[in-house]
Amino acid sequence: MRSPDEALASLRVAIDAIDDQLLTLLNQRASLAAQVADHKVSDGRPFYVPLRERAIVDRLQAQNPGPFPSSAIRPVFQEIISACLSLEGGPRVAFLGPEGTFTHHAVKRHFGASSPALPCGSIGAVFAEVESGAAEFGVVPIENSSEGVVNHTLDSFVDSTLEIHGEVAMDVDQCLVARAGLAETGIERVYSHPQGLAQCRSWLASNLPRAQLVECSSTAEAARRAAEDPAGAAIASELAARLAGVCVLRQSLQDATHNVTRFLILGRGPSPWATPTGDDKTTVLLVLGDRPGDLFEALRPLSEGGINLTKIESRPSRRRPWEYVFFLDLEGHRADPRVAAALEQLAEGRTLRILGSYRKADQT
Repeated sequence: MRSPDEALASLRVAIDAIDDQLLTLLNQRASLAAQVADHKVSDGRPFYVPLRERAIVDRLQAQNPGPFPSSAIRPVFQEIISACLSLEGGPRVAFLGPEGTFTHHAVKRHFGASSPALPCGSIGAVFAEVESGAAEFGVVPIENSSEGVVNHTLDSFVDSTLEIHGEVAMDVDQCLVARAGLAETGIERVYSHPQGLAQCRSWLASNLPRAQLVECSSTAEAARRAAEDPAGAAIASELAARLAGVCVLRQSLQDATHNVTRFLILGRGPSPWATPTGDDKTTVLLVLGDRPGDLFEALRPLSEGGINLTKIESRPSRRRPWEYVFFLDLEGHRADPRVAAALEQLAEGRTLRILGSYRKADQT
């Protein structure tokens, strides 16, 4: 009879053998992916096809017998696919930086860690990078479940030709981070982005009522400042803490239990792979004047067509006094006959631009 140590050693040998097989299979997959890329180049097709990636993950999750958790299949295979794409350069993705922000998290979640990510200093800069062709895609925040819409993103669409190619919804877990050895009782300053401070307002008032709150351009910048301040802490993500070399003192500080931020994937022109999936949404930009009943009449085709309006936001057009731009999120795809008919009526005598039809984000 084998001793426990011998049994453990045998199991480890078996695991090592399987890991060797996995490595061989990964390289075989990468070789096949390179052949697929060659065919796409000759046919002029795009490298990055998220619907294909999603179909792979859906298929594997559906047939997974366990015990490997189905919830882990998406991140594992997303990284495999991302790494294979990186052999051909991968899609360049501009995002609202710096590295370590929650937008950076969204890039990694949607495109994988191997995609070249280009941090930008502002939302406008992300739009500019994609418009110029310096990046194939851009990722920007659009709204937070507790703090509302990001107006800079909405305003950037007014003068941009970019379209929405997808969305990512992420749970935002705010952490208290600081230099090693700093106790909460010694914290005199707390750095964070204004939204980070707002999302943790009650926790800060109850636990650090005397600390000075210092606004920063990003949570990643806040973590860096905390690393330089012997009496300073920051509200930031675990990724930001790791990049700044500081410790996580507390997790999940946000006042709202479900604190979700939605991010948009931007691209040039209509998405070449945005076919209807049955679980889609369409975002449109509508320009209206300051006339009684104009919005009511404009939205009538949606009501009559039985189309659910899930979101409406307005912004000044900045072109004429009292002219407003409305951003509408509708359930359904613009290729759906019912949605297409409603949008055609909505556009009659008005300025209407479809910003994109895309599959709804997975719920976090």
